Amino acid sequence: MAEAAITPAVNNLTLSDTIPQHEFSQRVLIRTILTRPDGGAGLANQTLKVGGWVKKGREQGKGTFAFIELNDGSCPANLQLIIHSDVGPLGQFTPTGTCLHVEGVLQMPPEDKQGKQAIEMKVVKVLDVGSVDPAKYPLPKTRLTLEFLRDYVHLRPRTNTIAAIARIRNALAYATHTFFQKHGFLYVHTPIITTSDCEGAGEMFQVTTLINEAEKIEKELIKNPPPTQEDVDSAKSDVKAKGEIVAKLKADKAGKPEITAAVVELTKAKENCSKIEERFKLKPGIPKKDGKIDYGQDFFARQAFLTVSGQLQVETFACALSSVYTFGPTFRAEHSHTSRHLAEFWMVEPEIAFADIEDDMKCAEAYVRFLCQWLLDNCLDDMEFMVEKFDKNAIKRLQMVASTNFVRLSYTEAVTILEEAVSKGHKFENQVEWGIDLASEHEKFLTEVKFESPVIVYNYPKGIKAFYMKVNPDKKTVAAMDVLVPKVGELIGGSQREENYEVIKERILEMGLPLEPYEWYLDLRRYGTVKHSGFGLGFERMILFATGIDNIRDVIPFPRYPGRADL
Repeated sequence: MAEAAITPAVNNLTLSDTIPQHEFSQRVLIRTILTRPDGGAGLANQTLKVGGWVKKGREQGKGTFAFIELNDGSCPANLQLIIHSDVGPLGQFTPTGTCLHVEGVLQMPPEDKQGKQAIEMKVVKVLDVGSVDPAKYPLPKTRLTLEFLRDYVHLRPRTNTIAAIARIRNALAYATHTFFQKHGFLYVHTPIITTSDCEGAGEMFQVTTLINEAEKIEKELIKNPPPTQEDVDSAKSDVKAKGEIVAKLKADKAGKPEITAAVVELTKAKENCSKIEERFKLKPGIPKKDGKIDYGQDFFARQAFLTVSGQLQVETFACALSSVYTFGPTFRAEHSHTSRHLAEFWMVEPEIAFADIEDDMKCAEAYVRFLCQWLLDNCLDDMEFMVEKFDKNAIKRLQMVASTNFVRLSYTEAVTILEEAVSKGHKFENQVEWGIDLASEHEKFLTEVKFESPVIVYNYPKGIKAFYMKVNPDKKTVAAMDVLVPKVGELIGGSQREENYEVIKERILEMGLPLEPYEWYLDLRRYGTVKHSGFGLGFERMILFATGIDNIRDVIPFPRYPGRADL
């Protein structure tokens, strides 16, 4: 964002001593003060405006002045304010959660305090106050659990932890677009509402207006009962009678005004009859046809769902524009209460034409390493907070991934390693044998125990993977790959896509899926088919990996999971 420098109010400062004001707000961002190499000390004596929320406040000097820790969300650090009682009532300014917009002079703290902060602000004017009743404010300054904060999802961004996660999430999103744009990918917005089940698992949220319409009709029929058959017959008789009058007038060669009036009456009778017949046909409940729900009467005239992935749709652009990616929300109607699952989450899904599984793995590795380095370069203060409060190894983990070549193993090799571990006494809750889908404990063993490194496992059994994955020459495996990382296990899932029309058609039928919803997808193989590959990164899992937070519900702004969809 472009920022304009403000003119110093009092002393003669060089250009390097000025501080940029937020271009679209009447304040200076606190991070532009505190994140300078000198901690803001070089800005002493400047008069400026800041705004934020009180983290801590305490009155001193028998109520003559107060110290306030102010944070505006731009960085983890707080700016210390000193407000004297002649500026305003101190009791209004000090409660945690109070919003303050103030004008003041930056000054060096006393010598005995200079180790804690390099600069503080003496407030000369309070411009605005968003007051808080401390007795009712649900987020006191005591440390709160992340589980407790889920009950206050609208207020939890004011806490240090959720604010830090939000900045890290923002940095990873920025890094995502930077990486793909840098490498010539085109950003494509894929639909949230879809008629295709990408994963073939059937765990999808249905999008329908049939229920709302049924409820409306039921209320309407209770309020205004439908006409009876006698009412319909009477209306039809009225139309017939008025039609006979018109016919007789025409036969008798009556005058035009008389005939026109009769036709008007006939038209009214027909309209009335049509309305009565329409209401007579109204039935409570969801419409059915041949004993099944009649989706032909639904909003889209067919079944529709919230997407589980943008992959299939983004493939259409990859098969025309070569390198593309989509980044958006996806949904799973899975009744899972684990710390790794959400009903609504975000996916990053690139798709590359003229690329095989090797290219796919190379891109996935480069992308993950780029994300880790980006956080180290641009979000170190928030990462240091995470190390202090949640995971002492978070920064080391980022450094390791950013600088390490990922281990690559075939699925068969991975299973052999796990079987050897079992033979040597290592115990897994889930049985290890060729053909299983690797469990989280298996993934963590490979990344945290065996290799102490990210691992890419490729060439999975055909029976446990989706229909669109390229069948290998052995006919038993597909060219699929998963990127596994310490802490969270699977971070990325991807594959070379099956470009052969006959093979993918057979795979769809093998999975028990109907061909009709995928005819458009098959067209990509019928017309100008191309070898292509892609993957999906679970964005929240990347944040879990980076921060060391344990539960995925705490790294998304508004978590949706079974039983909860607040706001």
